[in-house]
Amino acid sequence: MSMSKKERLVAAIENGTVIDHIPADKTFQVATLLELDKLNSQVTIGLNYLSKKLGKKGIIKVEDKYFTDEEINQLSVVANKVVLSIIKNYEVVEKKTVALPDELIGIVRCNNPKCITNNEPMRTHFHIVDKNSHTAELRCRYCDKVQDISKVKLC
Repeated sequence: MSMSKKERLVAAIENGTVIDHIPADKTFQVATLLELDKLNSQVTIGLNYLSKKLGKKGIIKVEDKYFTDEEINQLSVVANKVVLSIIKNYEVVEKKTVALPDELIGIVRCNNPKCITNNEPMRTHFHIVDKNSHTAELRCRYCDKVQDISKVKLC
C-alpha cells in the first residue's frame, strides 16, 4: 500500500529535522542528549516502528530545529548511522547519515581517573581508532587509553 506524504503514520513537518533509523532502545537517549524537552517547538517521538535494517526503530521529528555539528557529533556517539533529513516547506532538501568524526573533542569523558582531563580544567580529545568495526574504539590524546565507544560517558 502506497502512502502519500499526508497519510504517513507520523505527521509531516513543514520545517525542521527528522532523525530516522534510530535503534529503538536508543530513541529516548537521543531525545535526552539533544535536550528536546527544553525546546518550545513541536517534537514528535515514534518508537518501535518496523524496520528492515534494525527490526524496530525510533524516529524523532523536530519542528523548526536544525542541529549543529557539535550536536551531530554527540549524536554519533550514542546512535551512529542514524539518518538526518532536513525539511523545508514539507520537502526533504538534504539527507545525511550520521557518522563518527575522526576526532571527538569535549564530547566524552576519559575513563582513566589519572588522565589530565579528569584533573585539570581542559576539554577531552579522542581519536577514533576504528570507525568501521561493530563497536568503535576511542584513544585519548592525552593518556593514550583506549575505550570502547559503547561504554563511554558524555561530558
